[in-house]
Amino acid sequence: MQCGVCGAEASVFTVIDQFEYGDCTACGSLAVDARVIAEIDGGKALRSYDTDYWRSELAAARERAYGAGLARVAEAVLYTSRPIEKFIDIGCGPGYLLDALAAYLPARSLFYGVERFPPPDHTRHQNYRVGGLSDLDFMCDSGVCIEVLEHLTPRMAGHLASDLAARSRPGALYLFNTGMPQFVKSEDPGYLDPVGRGHIVSWGEAALRNLFEPLGFRVHRARSWAFAVEFQPFDDRALADRIWNSPNASMLRDPVMGDLMFLVGRESARVYA
Repeated sequence: MQCGVCGAEASVFTVIDQFEYGDCTACGSLAVDARVIAEIDGGKALRSYDTDYWRSELAAARERAYGAGLARVAEAVLYTSRPIEKFIDIGCGPGYLLDALAAYLPARSLFYGVERFPPPDHTRHQNYRVGGLSDLDFMCDSGVCIEVLEHLTPRMAGHLASDLAARSRPGALYLFNTGMPQFVKSEDPGYLDPVGRGHIVSWGEAALRNLFEPLGFRVHRARSWAFAVEFQPFDDRALADRIWNSPNASMLRDPVMGDLMFLVGRESARVYA
């Protein structure tokens, strides 16, 4: 079969709901067949992001927002070497992470979220934006993208990457939470799910470099279910070395909630170093 990401010949990894997924040695990805990718780009939806989809996803979105999502935000803040004035949650869904951040960092108003297909029951947070990255009227310094990239075809991901480059200041860093091939193979084979959850690609490292590096990003391997990209980087240190003297540590210290978010970010980064 043909790899749905890079077009190279791939071996069949698995078949889910009659959809073949290839294992590509060229780009390292696990992806639904290239013919299916082309159909999706042509307008065919394997999974519509409609009311029924969001009804099944809202509980999981809230759980992530008030748990792992906070840890990912705190890590991204500590990894970012430039001063952060605007932090963006890319593809933020209902925007519950904005609500969680408002609860745990009430003194901070620099967190924003952007969602192209918002569910009816989304946050009323003042910094929630409906649309894409290209619709933002500000530049970004840091952010997260949680459980989004696995839904996108290479063409869609390419638009996201180019839009992100256009909205990034030098040194901006973004942490992407997505199941990579090692995670799928060793930890969660059920992560690939074309019809139920709309997961069509598990991105290999080579594919990510091909996607982001021509646009000026450096790709950092973080763990089996996350990676980071840094735009026009000026800091050569590994991510794990940045948490000890981050210029943005004060962002995670709140006069009401104290040092909780700072400690969550630092200890989470240390656990997975």
